[in-house]
Amino acid sequence: MDDDLIETGDAPRSRYTKLPGTGFFYPDSLDDERAERRAREAIEGSEAVVIADGDADGLACAAMIREAYDAALDVAPFEDAIAARLAEGEDESDETAEADAEDDDPLADAHAESPVGLLSAGPYSIDTALERVAEHADDDVDLFVCDLCPDDYEWIAEPLETLAESTDAIRWFDHHQWDDATAAAVREAGVDLVVGDSDEECTADVTLRSLEHAFDDRWTELAEVTRDHDLWIKEDPRSDDLADYSYWAGTEEYAAVIGAYGVDLPETVRSFVAERRVEKEARIDLAVDRAVTHEVGGWRVAVTYGRCSQNEVAERLREAGADAAVVVKPAGSASIRGSDDFRHAHEVAGRVNGGGHPQAAGCKPDIYDDMLDYAHHWSTEGQACKRVILAAFEAVAEEVAAEGSDGDAAGEAAE
Repeated sequence: MDDDLIETGDAPRSRYTKLPGTGFFYPDSLDDERAERRAREAIEGSEAVVIADGDADGLACAAMIREAYDAALDVAPFEDAIAARLAEGEDESDETAEADAEDDDPLADAHAESPVGLLSAGPYSIDTALERVAEHADDDVDLFVCDLCPDDYEWIAEPLETLAESTDAIRWFDHHQWDDATAAAVREAGVDLVVGDSDEECTADVTLRSLEHAFDDRWTELAEVTRDHDLWIKEDPRSDDLADYSYWAGTEEYAAVIGAYGVDLPETVRSFVAERRVEKEARIDLAVDRAVTHEVGGWRVAVTYGRCSQNEVAERLREAGADAAVVVKPAGSASIRGSDDFRHAHEVAGRVNGGGHPQAAGCKPDIYDDMLDYAHHWSTEGQACKRVILAAFEAVAEEVAAEGSDGDAAGEAAE
């Protein structure tokens, strides 16, 4: 395939935001091979291993654990690399940003340098990350899992139980909504699982209060500011800086920088974030303009499509009167965001191969069988994906209405 077909180049934004980032077109077999190699290099010989979500919350936890083990990387080489990127005028703010940063960074081997290895994982790759730790870690390694919640215990059972027999300890910190049976099974496997209140704490809060280490005040401030964005409180403007930087930086870079500076990011990083935001804001505007609002069970559900920052798009749509917002992405997944009037995002996502929080969830409907399905997805701005998600909204609306009717009936019977 001609590289020009999948790179932004001089194409208008209205066209390239309808397509996934270049990483989507990189074969899974090659991507898996690269990920396996990097995981092995990060894990082998490590004193501890952290499996964490690759966002600001998960990486804050990783930085805290490295601080507790005195295993933080030197930040100076990362700052030099950021300055070099700024000088070269790079502007590739898409889903492949982390991979691009790691591939082009002269610190490409940084992932193997700390005695606390770091593996970035998502909700649907926890099992793979656990399998890699089981395969490559030394006996008696300390294992931490942060900011991740499995939908079902069965698919992580085998690697987790294997690790429970060989590791010195497994500690799992999270703040998502756990199924009681899954949480019980994880604890029965020998894991020290601590789950915070998803309405009050982010996982950085949970990690900070759970680790036996005398953290100084900057770590408390980091948890507070991370929470401000992760729980969408939005009272501290610095939380947007953390969230944006974690998205655009490689995992090792972000962990090293916030480990050294906390929320007071150095000028080089602030300049880097400001430069990337020009493109980010333009994509937000485009996605908001594409949105269509639907009335579902008394809720106003705004649905849009495109490669964009879903949280900011959702916030703009809520400000325009939506109770819930859906951002369908070119790669086939979707983000669902709620409001004070809609706290069922995780229920909707659960019906379309996803999950999450009452006001923030994600999913990827199982509707893509081949590249023709993706071609239809791109050319119709996610029509099929939008349809099945709206059907899930309708099903949840019916459930909520039925529960309300049952409650009214019970009240009348009691009278």
